[in-house]
Formats: sequence, C-alpha cells, structure tokens
Amino acid sequence: MSRTLIVVGLSVVALGLLWPWVTRIGLGRLPGDIVIERENFRLYVPITTGILISVVVSTILWLINR
Repeated sequence: MSRTLIVVGLSVVALGLLWPWVTRIGLGRLPGDIVIERENFRLYVPITTGILISVVVSTILWLINR
C-alpha cells in the first residue's frame, strides 16, 4: 500500500510540474469541462479531464500491480 501511495504522489507531482505543457495539447479544455467566466469571477470544473486522468492512472496502477 505504501508503494502505491508513493507512486500516486509522484504522479500528481509530475502532472503538476508538466501542467503548462499538458494544457498545450488540449487536456485542460476537453468537451465536458465546465468553464463559467464572468467579470470578476471564473469557475472551472474539469469533469472530462478528471475522468480521463483517472482512467490513465488506474490503468498504470493496474499494470504495476499485475
């Protein structure tokens, strides 16, 4: 269990560091992501991006534990 938590933590850190490059390929603006922009307010709910990242991380963890 501790190895899994370390891998997940390192993956989150890597994604955070690579986020500027990840958004260039369109990962932050997929269809299904909700963006509400007003004059002094911006709400961003990345539903589709979250699902896609979850599937990728789940697949990687499944392959590691296999």
